[in-house]
Amino acid sequence: MLESSTNSKVKRLRILRKIHRFLGIPLLLFFLVIGITSILLAWKKKAELLPPTLTSKVEQGTWILPSEMVRIGEEEIKKMGRDWEVDRIDIRPDKGTAKITFKTHFTEVQVDGYSGEVLTIGTRHSDWIEKVHDGSIVDYYTTGDEGAKLTYSTLVSFGLIFLALSGFYLWYYPKLIRKMKE
Repeated sequence: MLESSTNSKVKRLRILRKIHRFLGIPLLLFFLVIGITSILLAWKKKAELLPPTLTSKVEQGTWILPSEMVRIGEEEIKKMGRDWEVDRIDIRPDKGTAKITFKTHFTEVQVDGYSGEVLTIGTRHSDWIEKVHDGSIVDYYTTGDEGAKLTYSTLVSFGLIFLALSGFYLWYYPKLIRKMKE
């Protein structure tokens, strides 16, 4: 009785080891990408993956309208020959500046919130790293919807959960089998 119980556990352990290895090797690439991009995103300010936020040269005054900030950002990007469809505006009241970012490229235009002067134009490396991290880089260059991102995130997450649980099982069951044999 004890031997058949032990044998069935050993058989299940061997099958699980094969499945764990079969899934683990291909998922390793995705886990490496997610891990490396996580480190880069955590350190994005220290690693200067974002243009530094500048401070307004004007000390006080009335803010220009966000629509004017968008117009200024669009004009600068048009001069560069790039698509100028604005994605978002990040307004920094404490610095007196606004950052205008665009949908089809990773450029940022920083505008003085009081004078409307363009302070800097730079590449937001953290934005493309984030898109690689969550899988939306595929959507970015193809359909624009979130189909690839959702599929990628779901499959990698289920893979990680399975590998974590099966890894625990592969660690714990040999101990249990040894204990049963004693």
